[in-house]
Amino acid sequence: MRAAFIDGKERIEVREAPTPEPGEGEVRIRVDSVGICGSDLHYYFEGANGEYVVREPLVPGHELSGRVDLDPSGRLAPGTPVTVHPARFGTPERGIEDDPHLWPGGSYLGSASTWPHTQGGMSEQLVVRADMIRILPDTLPVRRAVLAEPLGVALHAATRAGDLAGARVLVSGAGPIGLLAVAAARARGAAHITVSDVLEAPLARAEELGADALVRVGVEELPQSAFDVVFECSGAPVAISSAGTAVRRKGVVVQVGMVPNEPRPVNLAPYISKEVHLVGTFRFHDEIDEAVALLAADPGIERVVTHALPLAEVAEAFRIARDAQVSGKVVVTLQSDAG
Repeated sequence: MRAAFIDGKERIEVREAPTPEPGEGEVRIRVDSVGICGSDLHYYFEGANGEYVVREPLVPGHELSGRVDLDPSGRLAPGTPVTVHPARFGTPERGIEDDPHLWPGGSYLGSASTWPHTQGGMSEQLVVRADMIRILPDTLPVRRAVLAEPLGVALHAATRAGDLAGARVLVSGAGPIGLLAVAAARARGAAHITVSDVLEAPLARAEELGADALVRVGVEELPQSAFDVVFECSGAPVAISSAGTAVRRKGVVVQVGMVPNEPRPVNLAPYISKEVHLVGTFRFHDEIDEAVALLAADPGIERVVTHALPLAEVAEAFRIARDAQVSGKVVVTLQSDAG
């Protein structure tokens, strides 16, 4: 089988690899599509994602969809359309017994956080545990299901925000996760959604996804104390500061965008004086199941995907995915009949 391997900074190559064989409790998938995530971009363009350095060839990708290739148990027939929850959970700890996505010692597909690295889904075949499989409904095409994992991230951010029914929401940053945050907030009952970004093209994509208002950062001012909830999806210190100004008194700011593990200057004064609730959000628990249902019900969410390139053009796919003015979600296709 073919797979894409990141060998270090700006080094990626498609090579032949042994076809994996599923063991007891495992299923082999024929991967159709893999989305490129921000962590994948860091691994390729920097050779590391934060503190996690590529120390051996790494197959990227944790956003994927495909079809069952082989289930030794016989439970799933070959060709069954599926997506995958990419986490293997670790060990419970006091206080987070019901939050397995936070348990230490787990792993995530396409990650250099473990040794050996946890290889990802950008390969023609992939073996995963059977409990990671999510069967797709008949109304959900396999190609659209590639968005289940990132939409699950956005839905978990919405969970962290609390009740969104009737809420005035700001989404800061209109990259792929920001666009999916628009869909998640709408699905959870938000009454009005404003999206801010420094670039015109991402804002245009947000408008297509159903944003009610747009703010071009640097050209227009964000209204002050106007939002019940802010989803900060950029990770930029200036945007985190602006979120504190934009949210109402006792409102909620959910920090969705990842930031480096180092000190960064942020203005916390508005957070203090307005008693703002600043909460983190990390991956998801079981929101991928809600994401599958939402993708089946709302075909328009697929507009988040702007480019689909074959595996042979993976380096070009990464280059396009890095340019937010040009692209939303970029997908790599591994099968000629992916659909």
